Amino acid sequence: MKNPESKSLFAKAQETLVGGVNSPVRAFKAVGETPLFIESAKGAVIRDADGNSYTDFVGSWGPMILGHAHPKVVSAVKLQASKGTSFGAPTELEIKLGLLVKNAFPSIEKVRFVSSGTEAAMTAIRLARAFTQRDKIVKFEGCYHGHSDAMLVKAGSGAATLGTPDSAGVPKSVSEDTLVLPYNDVPALQNFFKDFGPAIAGVIVEPVAANMGLVPPEPGFLEALREVTKKHGAVLIFDEVISGFRLDFGGAQTLYKISPDLTCLGKIVGGGLPVGAVGGRKEILDLLAPLGPVYQAGTLSGNPLAMAAGIKTLEELKARKPYKKLEAETEKLCNTVRAYAKWLKRPVQIHQLGSMFTIFFTDKPVRDYASAKTSNTETYARFFRSLLDAGIYFPPSQFETCFISAAHTPAILKASAKNINQSLEKLNA
Repeated sequence: MKNPESKSLFAKAQETLVGGVNSPVRAFKAVGETPLFIESAKGAVIRDADGNSYTDFVGSWGPMILGHAHPKVVSAVKLQASKGTSFGAPTELEIKLGLLVKNAFPSIEKVRFVSSGTEAAMTAIRLARAFTQRDKIVKFEGCYHGHSDAMLVKAGSGAATLGTPDSAGVPKSVSEDTLVLPYNDVPALQNFFKDFGPAIAGVIVEPVAANMGLVPPEPGFLEALREVTKKHGAVLIFDEVISGFRLDFGGAQTLYKISPDLTCLGKIVGGGLPVGAVGGRKEILDLLAPLGPVYQAGTLSGNPLAMAAGIKTLEELKARKPYKKLEAETEKLCNTVRAYAKWLKRPVQIHQLGSMFTIFFTDKPVRDYASAKTSNTETYARFFRSLLDAGIYFPPSQFETCFISAAHTPAILKASAKNINQSLEKLNA
């Protein structure tokens, strides 16, 4: 990969920015490369500072479902920018986007906009604790809910243990109120609630896990979650920051017909601009200030640029209904690669759901974090570098998810499948 300008920029960045980046995975450490510095993007293609073009399967980690720089979204942002970028006061745009969200998700009766998925998850957890007057929160190993203290917790040695901090600077007193269970393990879930149910304020889960690579829920898992939380009076929180408006217009909960108490949103709901949202049952949301005792505030919450981009993105998705087509094209790509990998006798697990997919370099079935970790990360790093040389931009980590957008035409995907297969073949050389 020839990227002297990116290398030069990275060297400069490290003098000013911590690690040269503003989010860790961008540093490309997991794949042994210098990060690409992106100059522009259009449709399904991104261009780096050296003028190299790549077919993009990252899509800003999910938001760009319409493709980069979609003309209608760009026009909406430009128009709003000409009127002002932030007021610190209510706008009609917030009502309009709120109604779009509310009407898309049957479980959402009210919504509060924030500026990130981390804020949305943090607020949802605070609401769950206030509503139940309990402290303990359950999460699942391998699911990511932002970098608030309570969520930076790893599992202990047992099936369900008190969490231990997964980051320096997180007090044990905070992490001890977060308990970690294995994803997709219904018996572990049921047994845990049998013993500790009355102490649990809420359960937060990615209904479709996408931060250990793509790991869909197994039949009965989400149903069991809904059953045990309802039985024990705990709040069920779906973190749909990634899956919301990605798998279906009403998210994974519409796809799987499960109604959570609270939903966290981000990414697509802001059209690629910084945004987050928490929505759900009125009686829980009304605990937020100024109506109730749960405090949350933010200068840029509901900022007009993000609202304008989100409105136009959701309106376009609602009008175009691209989900079946996106799923069919993604499935076709994955089947092509899966067949070639089998012919090469290359042990991989390819997971696909809707317009999302992950290629795991392991011969073992992947159903949770422990099995995802059997993947050969060194092989993935070689694969990633080969793809870059072929003009394909995959996530710079084995444990992330690829995304396809409406801008990925059949011709683009056919060419991409060929390049992906060639990179798999090079691994055998």
